Amino acid sequence: MSKELFKIEDKQSRRNFLTKTSMGLGAMALGSIVGGGQLLAQQLNSTADHSPAPILPNFLPKAKRVVYLFMSGGPSQMDLFDYKPELRAVHGQNLPDSVRKGQRLTGMSAGQTALPMAASAFDFQRHGKSGAWVSELLPHTAKVVDDLCFIKTMYTEAINHDPAITFFQSGNQIAGRPSIGAWVSYGLGSLNENLPTFIVLVSKNAGGQPLYARLWGNGFLPTRHQGVQFRSGKDPVLYLNNPEGYDGMDRRAMLNYLKKLNQFQRDAYNDPEVDNRIAQYEMAYRMQTAVPEVTDLSDEPDYIFERYGPDSRDPGTYAANCLLARKLLEKNVRFVQLYHQGWDQHTYLNGGLRHQAKNTDQATAALITDLKERGLLEDTLVIWGGEFGRTVYSQGKLTGDSYGRDHHPRCFTMWMAGAGVKAGMTYGRTDDFGYNILENPVHVHDFQATLMHLMGINHEQLTFKYQGRRFRLTDVHGHVVHDILS
Repeated sequence: MSKELFKIEDKQSRRNFLTKTSMGLGAMALGSIVGGGQLLAQQLNSTADHSPAPILPNFLPKAKRVVYLFMSGGPSQMDLFDYKPELRAVHGQNLPDSVRKGQRLTGMSAGQTALPMAASAFDFQRHGKSGAWVSELLPHTAKVVDDLCFIKTMYTEAINHDPAITFFQSGNQIAGRPSIGAWVSYGLGSLNENLPTFIVLVSKNAGGQPLYARLWGNGFLPTRHQGVQFRSGKDPVLYLNNPEGYDGMDRRAMLNYLKKLNQFQRDAYNDPEVDNRIAQYEMAYRMQTAVPEVTDLSDEPDYIFERYGPDSRDPGTYAANCLLARKLLEKNVRFVQLYHQGWDQHTYLNGGLRHQAKNTDQATAALITDLKERGLLEDTLVIWGGEFGRTVYSQGKLTGDSYGRDHHPRCFTMWMAGAGVKAGMTYGRTDDFGYNILENPVHVHDFQATLMHLMGINHEQLTFKYQGRRFRLTDVHGHVVHDILS
């Protein structure tokens, strides 16, 4: 090799070195700002069809953690937040064709000869400095409206529960895609090595539409990113405790030998899932100490239980799960999701909706207040909402106390609070019938893109290659709703 060629290659290598080093130092600096020491998701997949974990966050995030309060069944927006006093003048009249515009109905009301409009049976008042309208059913939420950002113009593409919930949780109506929490886990990694990055809590005895573990599944992402469900009772995580007669030393020795066997398998077959299996075993071992500590609510003072309501002393209730969620967020669990069923009021809406509000209102507001007092709301994103809304018209015969509302995907209300979201804001406007959007529509993929943005993720760049295609949470859609960001 000539000296001239050597000099050229030497300059190139030094240039590459300096370039890579400067990028590395920048990444380290950003990591020190973001905190947690987990700038990079560490999981690398060795097969050609799998993507390596991305370098995230793309920019400085506003939110370090998320708690997503999913109200399964479709809460009635016009009976809770989207006040429509004009309906009183047309109560009982048929929904005009000019409003419906031939839009799709479910099989439960498509055969009705009439679609009588039903004004809300509940009183509304303005609250807080923001003057947000809130139903009498939610007196506790009314006290924290100045911390909330209401989005009244959410809309979705699905009209039935299963595809609609799946769409919200995974970005696609067909099951099999990774859930939001799994995407966040894959992209950002953990802030607490002793607890899962993504934890799920489901209210006990809530009834309503069934829920499936695939809603918090990892899809085609590595299995370590699936949500871990914490249950009420003696064993919050199934099969975590040692068998009778087995102690920690036995468990450690067993895991060491098991790790060696798994490493042999990995070396023989080059299967990336083996490393995920090893990581999950090690996480389970660390959780044996961490889980009993974080799920023990006995050290909470009486005033905290009073704040969350009497149900907060009953493990597995929505109120107890809200309190547990706060403890998990304090431990820097990245993504906590609560599921509460029972918002599907096709009949007897007045009684059913009143029951749901009573079970959730106080604890929801308490969580906002608790996070704010502890300084956690500044970098925690709180989300409340279901998979779609309810119709302005009555499903079945309109009577005083037995009517209900069908599914309505065209417009409904969600709210967000905390890190990076404008407080005391109402975004979007629906028509006088609560049937169509007039201003600022927000699609499910827009909501997902905005959530990712607040976590420091460009939703178009967080992808995973599977079966020859690069997938992302927002598919090929989604725009960040910058107007609601602080």
